[in-house]
Amino acid sequence: MSATVPGTVFSRTPVDRAAVDHALAGVRDACFWIDDLPERAAHPTLRRALDTDLLVVGGGYTGLWTAVLAKQREPDRRVVLLEAAQLGWAASGRNGGFCAASITHGEENGRSRWPDEYDELERLGIANLDAIEATVRAHALDCDYERTGELDVALEPHQVADLRASGAAVIEADELRKLVDSPTYLAGVLDPDVALVHPAKLAHELGRLAAELGVEIFERTRATGVEGGGRHGPVRVTTETGVVTARRVALATNVFPSLLARYRMHTVPVYDYALMTEPLTADQLAAVGWEGRQGVGDLANQFHYYRLSRDNRILWGGYDAVYHYGRRVRPAYERRPETYRRLAEHFLTTFPQLAGLRFSHQWAGAIDTSTRFCAFHGLALNGRVAHTAGFTGLGVAASRFAAEVMLDRLAGLDTERTRLAMVRRLPLPFPPEPIASIGIQTTRWALDRADQRGGHRNAWLRTLDALGLGFDS
Repeated sequence: MSATVPGTVFSRTPVDRAAVDHALAGVRDACFWIDDLPERAAHPTLRRALDTDLLVVGGGYTGLWTAVLAKQREPDRRVVLLEAAQLGWAASGRNGGFCAASITHGEENGRSRWPDEYDELERLGIANLDAIEATVRAHALDCDYERTGELDVALEPHQVADLRASGAAVIEADELRKLVDSPTYLAGVLDPDVALVHPAKLAHELGRLAAELGVEIFERTRATGVEGGGRHGPVRVTTETGVVTARRVALATNVFPSLLARYRMHTVPVYDYALMTEPLTADQLAAVGWEGRQGVGDLANQFHYYRLSRDNRILWGGYDAVYHYGRRVRPAYERRPETYRRLAEHFLTTFPQLAGLRFSHQWAGAIDTSTRFCAFHGLALNGRVAHTAGFTGLGVAASRFAAEVMLDRLAGLDTERTRLAMVRRLPLPFPPEPIASIGIQTTRWALDRADQRGGHRNAWLRTLDALGLGFDS
């Protein structure tokens, strides 16, 4: 058993309060990715009744991929997409832009839940990432796509031991620091099957592609209910401004409550926070290296993720994953100065050579967390309505796979996707309040304790492991 060190590198490193104050001086409460979008004309609001072959509810990645793929499969099919606000304004425009092949939230999670089909899940995930890349290139999607891979870095001795035990090709500290220079790095591995994108641009470009293919898009149109018209009749979706009648409906509402009550307990909204620096100068960039422009994530339970933007800013996010009582999604939850300050402290611990750098933006977004850490898939109204959610922070690429699953199932197709146990079985739902809040906060405390105590998992975490439950950002 490896020796434990009290605390973590972040709790052991003294904080230069003046440097943190300087870094956060003048930071804007706004999402950099959305701020960075070019101007575009808004799509209209629905103001009349419509009849369509396929209705997609939700204008994030999952809904946009569903609409695009539906038209590519059947160009003559009428497809309508409804978005309550603007395309890509929520999780799809606010995330870190890590477009990972994994559709199971990593190998460990996938193998533990679906050991008999994991190899197939891995193959399908890589094929899905390849298909995203092919779409980006074929349709010239302007989304800053880079297939850089991701470095998973160990910051504590027990994390190094776990890497070595995994059988992965470990990059030792000296070689790792030639890739990205941080004094906190002890070892790492490279996952080559990860691309980086500008997340808001990807959403808007998928919207452009959908419209070019003939999808009718309505923004500022909130769906409020769904009901079936008999066993084989069309489905009616009500909105605040009109009714849409559809032969098939795909629900892609992510973290927001499903129109189907049966799935509302299967996700909880967990808030994730991020900072974006000003562009690095040539000297600052040279001080950290990073010539390969890989994404980076550390191996703690409460982990950080970070990457370079096209104009050489550093996005720095993660660590705090915050749940608020009652499953609520509210703009007020994005204002959390203590979290932004903690993130700035951790950034300067990781890259002390960048002291003096300022952050330009700070923002947050809600993640649709499920008890199995990856998407689940549901059907309702005799197979006429499909639902998917629960990506748990790893949906940039997995959302396209989920769209394929929904279209397969709505068409009644027997495919390798629809035969997967991951697709056919639902995760356990979260319990009602106050049990959900107590359980989530206890888990968050226990994960922090594990990080502070050399990875030791207490009885609470071991019980969750045995039940196949958990909490992840």
